[in-house]
Amino acid sequence: MSETQTDRYPDLPEGVAQRQPLLWLNPGYGAGGHRAAGAPDPAVAEARFARCAALLEDVFPELQASVGRLESPLTAIPHFKDLIFPGESAGTWLLKRDDALPVAGSVKARGGFHEVLSLVEQIGTEAGFLQDDTDRRVLADPRVRAILGRHTLAVGSTGNLGLGIGLIGAGLGLRAVVHMSADAKEWKKQRLRKHGIDVVEHSGDYAAAVAAGRAIAQADPMMHFIDDEHSEALFLGYAAAAHELQVQLRAAGRPVDAEHPLFVYLPCGVGGAPGGILYGLKRLFGRHVHGFFVEPTASPCMLVQLACGVQHPVSVYDVGLDNRTEADGLAVGLASPLVAPLMKSLLSGVFTTDEPIFYGDAWRLEAAESIYVEPSAATGLRGPTWVLSSPMGQAYLRRHGLETVMSRASHVIWSTGGSLVPEDIRREFRERGSRVASSSAAE
Repeated sequence: MSETQTDRYPDLPEGVAQRQPLLWLNPGYGAGGHRAAGAPDPAVAEARFARCAALLEDVFPELQASVGRLESPLTAIPHFKDLIFPGESAGTWLLKRDDALPVAGSVKARGGFHEVLSLVEQIGTEAGFLQDDTDRRVLADPRVRAILGRHTLAVGSTGNLGLGIGLIGAGLGLRAVVHMSADAKEWKKQRLRKHGIDVVEHSGDYAAAVAAGRAIAQADPMMHFIDDEHSEALFLGYAAAAHELQVQLRAAGRPVDAEHPLFVYLPCGVGGAPGGILYGLKRLFGRHVHGFFVEPTASPCMLVQLACGVQHPVSVYDVGLDNRTEADGLAVGLASPLVAPLMKSLLSGVFTTDEPIFYGDAWRLEAAESIYVEPSAATGLRGPTWVLSSPMGQAYLRRHGLETVMSRASHVIWSTGGSLVPEDIRREFRERGSRVASSSAAE
């Protein structure tokens, strides 16, 4: 970092500007308590998902097995864990498989589905078709669909949020437009268009595409812009996943308390999905859950924002980074102004990672567990090793009196996407991951 940047951002950790993988501990963690006071209640989203489950089951055959609930498996990954960090002291490693979420195949479906359901309920109510106790399957009635068809959903996305929004929107009869940066992955643009979703490309990065999409939507009263940077409805959709995880941990015999801490590792782009999930978990488990975000070394927007203070926006460009990473879903220069202030006291820390690490780990996970995830969804797989073996991680454990209970800890690594990646692209990812893993083994 230049002298000017060092003077301007004195609290930024050494190594960030040099794109070095590192663990940063949040100095504000716990200062405001472990549950954000006065913030929205995820129960709103949980109730909406419950009352719309029959509608979703009718609209999406993929949701019939779950009776209309948008859920993903929680899977133990002992073989991968033994490959990376053998020994009982490492606790139990679990993969929360949002890569396998039905319909949209990524964590973004959680927020996207909730916001679209919120919108169609509003439209249905205003049109006189919906009361509080009305069966939500009426929203699939041709008369309602004709009304919904006059409305357009717009979103800025690197691909996964756009796909989730577009698919549920199309299922319910709405048009969808996705604004993307011109350098977003071509296969994601093709997949969106294949499903009848309009793609508008913009010069600049993700933030520029979001800004352009927002401006266009503001000029059209029939266009609803789903704002990944500011949307409370998206945030609550993600937060509702916490209760799902609580039920799954209980079913797996994994308590969460002082003797059995829960560590969660969440890939972070703009921050809505990981922030919402951690917010929901903190409301359930308080100080017994420890949340860490993972960001690419080129794009650590949440780390930069929290380290430099949340009073004013600070982007990765401001500290000399270029925001260029193969983890395209995480290529975000500026953290959500809605989420960053909430994370100021709830987030334990952030670790950063780079391409050789997460490409290699995606390959290792598939080799060890027969689970395929896209490389950006593999970024969290090293989270437990940062906590268990790095000097900063060990300092965190000592500070919170956790050293003696880590053998009983649950480490949940959130896998955010991958099931919809085309097979030819998967082959490219596997070949690159195999080369990285082979190179690492030879060293």
